[in-house]
Amino acid sequence: MTSRSVFDQFSERVTRGLARFSSRRSVLGAMGTAAVAQAFPLLPVARAAETSLTEFELKAQTKDPLRCDYWRHCAIDGVLCGCCGGGIHSCPPGSQPSPVSWIGTCRNPDDGKSYVIAYRDCCGRTTCQAPESCDCNTADRELPIYRPQNSNDIIWCFGTASQRYHCSTAALIGSAD
Repeated sequence: MTSRSVFDQFSERVTRGLARFSSRRSVLGAMGTAAVAQAFPLLPVARAAETSLTEFELKAQTKDPLRCDYWRHCAIDGVLCGCCGGGIHSCPPGSQPSPVSWIGTCRNPDDGKSYVIAYRDCCGRTTCQAPESCDCNTADRELPIYRPQNSNDIIWCFGTASQRYHCSTAALIGSAD
């Protein structure tokens, strides 16, 4: 017979005592609850009570859609199509809109309401050579890449004749309120 260490004897006593007064299910349930409680802050939960304005929302304007601080451009990344012969929601001649888009929720400072904006890349021509003031990279409330439909870091020229990026549009889809 081998002698056991004091630590082994103590561990056995504690384990047997725990087994006497609890079931496997209760221990697994407690471990599951602890794991979920630790992971909960990491879950992507919409914060409905969030009332503070972001830096972009504080500076957003509603007059000039050819500037990066225009309210609809809160999540755009690219050259504004309005500076390239297109419009805020239309591609310039010779380019083709991507059939897929990413989305953002932007606040209009005039009425204080939030709107869903679909950002669509226009493809098929080389990148538009617009002034630097038209090359925007606003990432207001941008989410990690595990939600690609909300990511402006992807070239969205899937399903077009050419995957060459030209510019980006910002079409208003509807109210988010």
